[in-house]
Amino acid sequence: MALTVGFDLDMTLLDTRPGIKATYDVLAAETGTVIDSDLVVSRLGPPLVRELANWYPPERLEAVADRYRELYVEHAIAPTVELPGALAAVAAVRAAGGRVLVITGKWEPNARRHLDAIGLEVDALVGDLWAETKGEALRAHGADVYVGDHLGDIRGARAADAVAVGVATGPYSAAELAGAGADAVLGDLTEFPAWLAAHRA
Repeated sequence: MALTVGFDLDMTLLDTRPGIKATYDVLAAETGTVIDSDLVVSRLGPPLVRELANWYPPERLEAVADRYRELYVEHAIAPTVELPGALAAVAAVRAAGGRVLVITGKWEPNARRHLDAIGLEVDALVGDLWAETKGEALRAHGADVYVGDHLGDIRGARAADAVAVGVATGPYSAAELAGAGADAVLGDLTEFPAWLAAHRA
């Protein structure tokens, strides 16, 4: 069986904070709702609707989420940048003859836009998943390893019996990721090629 490695998107492969902040600021202005966008981008990971529920009543969530996703295309794709080592990490999996997955909580069409914009080719992309539900997709695609920045990513890897690799580029420290059960913790993805080589050895 070929090696299969899954990656989270936000704050694992890509720094999406500037664009997400800009999108929330526009949404707040449009809807007349006060949103602390700095707080929002400090805790990326959980599903969009869960975050929006902090700012909008339940009856507005579906419509506001739809509008956020529309605004995202204009305001969030261009400002997003690759996190250090992201493309090299994907290349390391390819060089090992492996398959690359992206399993993300982000709405899948916008996740695809990010991948296309950064020139990142993957074998499979699955969106709208979080924590243990990521495990279902990882298992379905036969993932051996899952790499993410969030405690929910560790839970997703565990649910799939995949090796859980934490990267301390998101809201959690290396110690917190290790404490949540990560099998390995990296400072960022620049450390991933060496880790993968050692893991395969």
